[in-house]
Parts: sequence; structure tokens; C-alpha cells
Amino acid sequence: MTETRQARTDASSRATLGKAADENFPVAPFFLPRAWRDDLMAVYGFARLVDDIGDGDLAPGGADARHLGVDPADAADRLVLLDAFEADLHRVFDSTPHHPLLRALQPTVRRRGLTPGPFLGLIAANRQDQLVRRYETYDDLLAYCELSANTVGRLVLAITGTDTPERIRRSDEICTALQIVEHLQDVAEDLARDRIYLPAEDLKRFHVTERDLAAPTAGASVRALIAFEAERARALLHAGTPLVGSVHGRLRLLLAGFTAGGLAALDAVTDAGYDVLAGPPKSTKPSLMRQAGAVLLRARREG
Repeated sequence: MTETRQARTDASSRATLGKAADENFPVAPFFLPRAWRDDLMAVYGFARLVDDIGDGDLAPGGADARHLGVDPADAADRLVLLDAFEADLHRVFDSTPHHPLLRALQPTVRRRGLTPGPFLGLIAANRQDQLVRRYETYDDLLAYCELSANTVGRLVLAITGTDTPERIRRSDEICTALQIVEHLQDVAEDLARDRIYLPAEDLKRFHVTERDLAAPTAGASVRALIAFEAERARALLHAGTPLVGSVHGRLRLLLAGFTAGGLAALDAVTDAGYDVLAGPPKSTKPSLMRQAGAVLLRARREG
């Protein structure tokens, strides 16, 4: 590989990892042990890259496709890229992967004894995004979240050595809620990609059409629908809060940050009057800190 191509490759990986700063919650905050931070960022790099493949948001230059051995003629085919990415993921467990972000993941997998299942779930979720554009029921959406979000929480618990069945159940509630919150923030962006993550049964219930979702601002029926889905997500976050109280020290702070990030994002949606069509409502630092304090207080009482 020439020095110029290596520089493009490094820039592509840095661009992927750099998106961590834009997430609703801290990915690997400074207060965690260095080993945890390194492992969480390795998992984040995987999750962010597979999402970027699924969304068609890869860094320009084609470095990712080259590393995955995808012919340039197929570099825009997301299903081809996902198949190649899955093949490279298997090399993490039995040989040497080609993509630099997967090579960075390999020490984490070995150190923490991680299995392929959660990683394959994330790939399956992004493959589903290419084939399924609408969800008829809330249960259908929950099944998607099981692949796209809950697997991430389970990896966090595995990395920190705290993955008991009860903690996994609570983590699933929090992670599903975080995925729903992201869907609420990104209704307009998702629709531009011809995707709707609001259950069709709920659109019918609130008399919302796809044309309503394409409007520049939300009408009363859309706002009522978003308020309904937001309360569902808030209830899931509260139900999962005992997870925070079940752990100690810096891990408790991390999980409180995840939960507070979702609650602060919901506060932003509420403050916007549930109009998510004008642009994704973003949480503020004061709201995040306030919610983190409330989560820690609640966790202390319930833990």
C-alpha cells in the first residue's frame, strides 16, 4: 500500500471514530479505565462503520470498499458491502481481518471473550434496513431494535464483565428506548432515505400520512404521534434505570450517562413541541447533567 493510500485509509477510520462526539450519550468518557475506553471505542468503530455502510455515509475515496475487497463497480451496493464486511468480521475470530477498524477490534474480542453474535446482529439490522422500509407494528419495531440497539448494550456489559441475565434485560429496555429516541429525532432524515420507523399502526391511530411526515413542520396529528412515541421511550428508560443501580463506581456513571442522554434527548423533543420535522431536536448540556443527576438519585434508591 502506498503512503498516500495509507493516509486515505487512516483518514477514513478517523472520520468514522470522530462521529462519537455527535452521539446522544458519551461513548467512552475520560473517567473510565483506559482499557475500557479502548475496548468501547473499538466496538464503537465497528458499530459506526456498519451503520455508515447501511446508510451510504462512508468517507469519500473508497478506502473502506478497497479494504473489504469489494470491486469498485460494486462499491455503491450496500448489500455487497455488508456481505464483505460480514466476511471480514469472521476473520476477527479465526484469522486476520482486512479492515483497520476490524483489526482494532480483534484485541478487544480476544481480551473480553466476545462472541460473533452481537456483531452479526448489527450487520443483520443494517441488511434489514436495505430490505424493510416500513414497520407495521410496535412489536415489529422492537424486533428490529433487538438487532440494532440491544446488541450494543450487551457488548458494553460483556466488556465490563457485568452481563447477568437481569442486567441484560434492563439494558435491552434502555437500548431499545435509545433507538426509538434516535428514530424520533431523525424522522425527516429517515424519510429522505425512504425509511419510516414509526409503526404504521400508530400512524393510522393518529391519522398521520406519509405526506404529513414530509411537511416542513409538524401539524397537530404528527405532534400527538411523536408525543405518544416519546412517552413510550421514556417509560422504557425509567424501566431500565435499575440497571444503573445494580453496578458500582465508574460503570454506574457510564450507564447513567447512557440513560440520561436518552432522557435529555426526549426533553429536547418535548421542548420543540414535538415538532421533529423542522430539524432534529438536540439536547443541551444542562439538560444532560440534570438528567444524569436524576438517574443517579433514582438508581441509588432502587439499587
